[in-house]
Amino acid sequence: MISQSGTKAAKTDTAFDPYADRLREECGVFGIFGHADAAALTALGLHALQHRGQEAAGIVSFDGTRFQSERRLGLVGDAFSEASVIDKLKGMQAIGHVRYSTTGETILRNVQPLFAELHGGGFAVAHNGNLTNGLTLRRNLVRDGAIYQSTSDTEVLLHLVARSRKPQFIERFVEAIRQIEGAYAFVGITNKKLIGARDPLGIRPLVLGELDGAPILTSETCALDIIGAKFIREIENGEVVVISESGIESHKPFPAMPERPCIFEYIYFARPDSIVKGRSIYEHRKAMGAQLAMESPANADVIVPVPDSGVPAALGYAQASGIPFELGIIRNHYVGRTFIEPTQKVRELGVKLKHSANRSVVEGKSIVLVDDSIVRGTTSFKIVKMMREAGAREVHFRISSPPITHPDYYGIDTPDREKLLAATHSLEEMRQFVGADSLAFISVDGLYRAMGHERRDPTRPQFTDHCFTGDYPTSLTDVIGESAKQTISLLAEAG
Repeated sequence: MISQSGTKAAKTDTAFDPYADRLREECGVFGIFGHADAAALTALGLHALQHRGQEAAGIVSFDGTRFQSERRLGLVGDAFSEASVIDKLKGMQAIGHVRYSTTGETILRNVQPLFAELHGGGFAVAHNGNLTNGLTLRRNLVRDGAIYQSTSDTEVLLHLVARSRKPQFIERFVEAIRQIEGAYAFVGITNKKLIGARDPLGIRPLVLGELDGAPILTSETCALDIIGAKFIREIENGEVVVISESGIESHKPFPAMPERPCIFEYIYFARPDSIVKGRSIYEHRKAMGAQLAMESPANADVIVPVPDSGVPAALGYAQASGIPFELGIIRNHYVGRTFIEPTQKVRELGVKLKHSANRSVVEGKSIVLVDDSIVRGTTSFKIVKMMREAGAREVHFRISSPPITHPDYYGIDTPDREKLLAATHSLEEMRQFVGADSLAFISVDGLYRAMGHERRDPTRPQFTDHCFTGDYPTSLTDVIGESAKQTISLLAEAG
């Protein structure tokens, strides 16, 4: 059985969102097995993963008899900063999740980890990614009598495991994930095991660590660092790991295939201090900036990053070009995602709630603005305008990713294609739209060179890069099938 608590976040006005023209983060997962402070360590791990999702957080623990759950809307610090909350999450194994809703509304019943009482005991699961046949599977399961409680695609896994007739739990779990498509990193707990799984292409990340002999599964190495845990290895693409008192077992239920991790983990999503394949994300982003400087130089006085995500690339650009790096934009780290009852005039101020110009750096100067991406272009327009109002003589815009021309279906909340600026505008039209004196993006091959490859291999791409190339690595069943027109109905939350 499961005991559950949670409070609904205060109702807010989302008419103005200074973050609306950014790529939305995915989700972060964390799990630990066999540690007396399992819930507290999970909460700390989720703090380190907060950048991957700020809408909700949850933890489920198991104390040997009962599962306990605490799931709340809002930030990790708001939900899990009090000892009384952690004390309720008893047990030596726990999993946690931070969420941005790429599928399903932001309501409490969608907050993970999700739990179900199955034949043989309880099962809680948390998921980073998106299932590209989740709606199709859901439709078929509902047709067969399944009763859904959320709109999250993660719930599909619970139903598939519940319906399997295999004798062992791990066999039922493997049978379930063989039916799903898309990108995923799962962590789950039963009354005896901690389980992790990564999709066959390794689109979403998952790593194995250890603290005081207790194994840990989590999305990024930064979550290990915050608790002083040791990094062991990355979970391989298509691998299922089962952690119990008997040790760690590895299963390979899928045919071997080359790994294709999401390139946006390196460009934008992962924290700069996380390590992937032995190299820091920070160094990758500096290399992207250096490559961008080689491909698209500018005659300028100063390099200015768009904080915070553009900082490493701007440093790389500055070092490669020899042009000084300066903080010409100051970020307000305390602005929330909403603004109470904004008037149209206040709404037009837009980006100034989040960024403000450092006039002493940009006035009278020719500047190079460096950012990691352009999505709709509205924020880029406001930032260029802000630099001109602060006295910049020229504004050259440089982007450390290629133009985003296709939407994502693997866990990144991108707009529809017609709302992506690069999908509907030429480079010159984009330059005019944002108001820059010049505009340039890193090339696709240049991005791959920054990642340590000679170029992109079109026959066997080394990364999942469909946002730039339109080359989707898996079937998109829900996009092209009957489920593309399906609407999920769910009882609305009152209040």
